[in-house]
Parts: sequence; C-alpha cells; structure tokens
Amino acid sequence: MDINSLRERVKPDAFTVSELNTYIKNIFESNRTLTAVSVKGEISNFTRHTSGHLYFSLKDETGQIKAVMFRTSAGRLRFSPESGMKVTVHGSVSVYVRDGSYQMYVSTMEPDGVGALYLAYEQLKARLTAEGLFDSAYKRALPRLPRKIGVITSPTGAAIRDILNVTGRRYPLADVYVYPALVQGEGAAGDLTAGVDYFDKTKSVDLIIIGRGGGSIEDLWAFNDEGLARRIFKSEIPIISAVGHETDFTICDFVSDLRAPTPSAAAEIAVPDVRELAMNVMGLEERATLGLKNVLRRSKERLERVKSKNPSALLRAVTESGRRDLEQLFEKSERLIKEKIISLRSSLALNSEKANAMSPLSIMSRGYSIAFKDNEIIRSRSSVALGDKITVRLSDGELSASVEELKEL
Repeated sequence: MDINSLRERVKPDAFTVSELNTYIKNIFESNRTLTAVSVKGEISNFTRHTSGHLYFSLKDETGQIKAVMFRTSAGRLRFSPESGMKVTVHGSVSVYVRDGSYQMYVSTMEPDGVGALYLAYEQLKARLTAEGLFDSAYKRALPRLPRKIGVITSPTGAAIRDILNVTGRRYPLADVYVYPALVQGEGAAGDLTAGVDYFDKTKSVDLIIIGRGGGSIEDLWAFNDEGLARRIFKSEIPIISAVGHETDFTICDFVSDLRAPTPSAAAEIAVPDVRELAMNVMGLEERATLGLKNVLRRSKERLERVKSKNPSALLRAVTESGRRDLEQLFEKSERLIKEKIISLRSSLALNSEKANAMSPLSIMSRGYSIAFKDNEIIRSRSSVALGDKITVRLSDGELSASVEELKEL
C-alpha cells in the first residue's frame, strides 16, 4: 500500500501493524534528507554475516542507530571495519517493516581521519606480521654470482630499462629474463603473482626482481596485495622487491628477501661489478706470483745450504735438478694464471653482447611490438574479436588499432 492510498484513509478503524510500518517507511523514503545522508560515528556490535552483509551500530556520546551494509557495497571496501573504529558512512535511512525499527542502509564507508587504502595497508601489515611472514628467519640468501635473473615488471616501463642498463654494465655474464606484467590497475596483482609462480615453479632463474617505478599509493596498490605477499613468502627462489619509492614501503617490500629503494638499486644489489671481480683476479695473480717466488727463493736457499755442507757431484746434480723442477713449476703456474685471466675477459665481452641482444628493448627496436587489449597483453588470437580496439606498444611509443581480420597460423 503506497503513502497516497494510506493518506486517503482519513479515519481508519485501525491500521494493521504492517500497514502502519509501511506508512512510516514511506514517510522516511519521501524525505530527501533521509534518502542521501552522511553520518559520523563509532562502530559497535559489528557482525560480518556468512552472507557477506555487515551489521553494526553507529554511536556517539549520546546516541546510537542500527546500520546494515549489504554484500555488494561491502565488497567494494578497501579495509576491514571493526568495532571501535570511527567512520563516516553514506546511505539512506528507512524502516524495516517486519520489526518496525528504523536503520541506516550504508552504501559507502570511509575511516574517519585516515584514508581507506592506508588503513587497509596497516591492517594487512599487522596481520601478516603476526603470522610471521616478515620474520628474518625466513629470508633467503641471494646468490653471489647469479647466471639467470628473472624480472617481473612492465616490459615497456623505465624499471626494466634501468635494470638492463645496470646489469649489462656491472655483470654482463648474467642473462635477464622478463615476465611481462601490469604494474598498476585492475589485474596487476594477478599478473605479478603469476610471474612469481612461473619463475618459482620452473626454477629457470637464480634470482627474481619484482617492481616498478614510483607512484602514489593508488598506483602502487598491486604491491600491497595479500595473495602476492603469500606467494612471495612461499617462493624457493630469492626475491628482491624493487618498487620505486625511497621512503614508503609496500607489503611486497616486507615479505621479500631483500628490499631495494629503486629498480636500479635492485640491479646493483643483485649482481657484482665485473671490474671489481677482475681486480680481485689480478690481486690473486699477484699474490700467487709472489707466493711462488717466495717458495722458489726459500728452496734455493735450502739448496745452497745443502751444497755448502756436502759438495759432492751427485748432490749438486740432485739440487740442480730440483731447482730446474721448481722453476718449471713456477713458469707453468704463471702461464696458467695469465691464460685464465685472458679467458675470463673474453667471456665477459661475449656475454655482454649476448645480454644486450637478448634484452626486450633490443628485440622491440628490431621491429617487434606488444599488443594490449583493455590493458592486458594479448597472448592468443582467441582473446580478441573482430572490431575490438587494441593498443600496440613499440620501442618508441604506442598506437591504437582495430581488429579487422583474424587468421590462424
């Protein structure tokens, strides 16, 4: 029964309870203020029903009102409400006909005085800390000389260019393999998690770097994903988090084996400097040479002492033979060391060229490109249809296109 038909009953013999509650409900819902109202208060008696609906009360020093937030609206929350939390809610006030009670139907909720994203971050951080996911006891040691490095990031972003530049300069012996992933927006957390899963399951690399350049908390939110954090924790391959922000931390930073403030810094940490290695080899050569000279000198001194005590021809022949053997051993050792140094330098030069040729940026510069649909990489013909709008990324930019024909290879 609507409000107009009820009003027509000027002097009814009696309302039924449902009629009265409906009449009052219609009064509430015809009031513009009550159909779109914001309220500040403290959450109490909070209950998360198995259906996904949230039931609670909002209270202040002198008043209280019941509230409900249905599953669809609750699913959009970036944080977990709880009793004692001060919030600002927006929604409508109406009457629940069955009980004859009025309550607030909440459509949105924000923490009072702190952003929802920041609160969600702090809540997840506290929960994972309590579970021990950040404990140093679980941190894996990084390999000293990694031969294969997996990088999970955007294939066209600044992060991969920085990592390739640093690794190519410092340690061209390492091969870099890129797992292309979205690093912000819808689907980014799933891409990043899939990258960790791929490298960990295939055991195709010795070390993983995951990250991107800097940005706002919204831009970096994929790196605060709980599923990603738990997959990083389970990885058997060491992981460096390289999200480009100097002062702020993400959940990915805490759970990874090591945190680097930028992608460039991650590459510096991941590989040694080949020039320092070469200097170490030269130092080893010098020490080996000096050690052999000392051995030869002491041997000669001992031979001279023996010769002075027993100058017989036989003894002289024996000592001369020993001296020649030591000199030959010294010359052979010196030659082997020099050959090893030459071989290492040649290998470094060869692998430097190989690393540059295999980099994604070098490949794209030779005419290859990456196609995207709705910010997701197109990996199969079946993922697009005629007329779809797509974006094609090149080495120096991107272009928009429309699918006009599909062919099978």
